[in-house]
Amino acid sequence: MEIANALVTFAGIYLWVGVATAVLFLGWGVDRIDPSARGAYLFRLLVAPGVIGLWPLVAVRWAIAESRIDRRGAGHAG
Repeated sequence: MEIANALVTFAGIYLWVGVATAVLFLGWGVDRIDPSARGAYLFRLLVAPGVIGLWPLVAVRWAIAESRIDRRGAGHAG
């Protein structure tokens, strides 16, 4: 029974972290990664379940994309 409780707790934490990632990514990050997604609110609604379920992959890919954007932007400054 302890294993079942641990699995349910893990699933709940995974879900809430996924929801938080989806809110942040779909609210702010997707516009920075793909400018054509601006104003595409139905698209965001459509991909939200996938972002929630695959949040570790989304977080890693988002971090990589942000670092590329930062490097590209730093070269144009000043």
